[in-house]
Amino acid sequence: MGALGLIIKREYKARVSNRSFIVMTFLSPLIVVGMIMLITYLTQLNQAGKQTIVVVDESGLFYKEFESTEDIDFLDLSPAGIAVAKDQVEDQNYFGLLYIPQNIKNNTSGVRFYGNEAPAIAVLEGIEEQIETKLTNEKLLDRGVDLDLIDESQTTISVSIEDFKGERTSKISSWIKAGAGGGAGYLLMMFIIIYGNMVMRSVIEEKTNRIIEVIISSVKPFKLMMGKIMGTTLAGITQFVIWLLIGGGLLLFLALYLDLNPLENQSAVGNMSVTNMDKIELIVLDILNLPLLKLAFFFLIYFIGGYFLYSSIYAAIGAAVDSETDTQQFMLPIIMPLMLAIYVGFFAVIENPDGSIATAFSMIPLTSPIVMLMRIPFGVPWWQLALSVSILVGSFIFTVWFGSKIYRVGILMYGKKPTCKEILKWIKY
Repeated sequence: MGALGLIIKREYKARVSNRSFIVMTFLSPLIVVGMIMLITYLTQLNQAGKQTIVVVDESGLFYKEFESTEDIDFLDLSPAGIAVAKDQVEDQNYFGLLYIPQNIKNNTSGVRFYGNEAPAIAVLEGIEEQIETKLTNEKLLDRGVDLDLIDESQTTISVSIEDFKGERTSKISSWIKAGAGGGAGYLLMMFIIIYGNMVMRSVIEEKTNRIIEVIISSVKPFKLMMGKIMGTTLAGITQFVIWLLIGGGLLLFLALYLDLNPLENQSAVGNMSVTNMDKIELIVLDILNLPLLKLAFFFLIYFIGGYFLYSSIYAAIGAAVDSETDTQQFMLPIIMPLMLAIYVGFFAVIENPDGSIATAFSMIPLTSPIVMLMRIPFGVPWWQLALSVSILVGSFIFTVWFGSKIYRVGILMYGKKPTCKEILKWIKY
């Protein structure tokens, strides 16, 4: 085995045998699944309480217009009057009081909601919609308009979407594709940040302990840097695969375990309208039609290229400084392109995946691993993929060469914070 292979093996074993690495490898999926369960439970708990809203309608137009739901119980106290209703709301600790004045037709701004806190936006909009609909109908009746004719004349249009091959898609197809590509891009960004920092800390640790002086006497700095990057990459892939197996298994088990009453679910599905079932079927078809194999393949390609690109930068930074505290000034320029790629992906790719902004950022090597992954579910020409990968590979090779120039000098420098001028001198050596 050559020197590079020995360094890769040493870095890999050092990472996977580390106690914190082992603990977090098996603990992280449990924490993530536990957080998902906790958020789900808290959401259900937050919606469990039923709120009572007292209605005082002096106009008499809205008697029994407000129907109680699973979350809201409307209580009509119009005969009692506003003063008595307010006292009862406070005594019984009801959620609030809805007051509708007698001259509501001429004073539409007179509707009031009394309560210690504002109702949810959906609840408030529902109340406003019911009042608006009733008042509109009353005004139409006053003017002799037949409401039945209006109801019969109302027409609902639902635009069906399909491509030129005749395949139908749902209206949220773009969001499904963006979610798949965005998930892959965000995963790649987190991987780069976590394991890139691991490479940097490894370099700083060896430099601080002066172990590097012994190692550098028998191996070239370039091979040492590449060995660290590749060894840490293999350790990261190992950890990532274990996370997928444990986390995916736990989520699948919980999904099956929590489905306690399938008959109830079947009843709920059976009560759905044909239109709703058709929408669900289209959404399922959109998910099944995602280019998952293509996305997985290019995720691997962009993962290797993007990770090597950023890891060589992390390694160069680790070689140039003496402590992890000194690296903070260099972190923002590294993280900014990754964050920019996420924002460009979600705001530009969703609106126009073939637009000039999305296309340009999918070619820039510092952002292409994330932006291109978000574009792939929408369909990207092969020449753009080939060009993007070629630019990324070329940039990776240049960055490794550039980083090795800093690495070979900085790895032996102690006790002095390098300036930009000194780093440029190191590159010229």
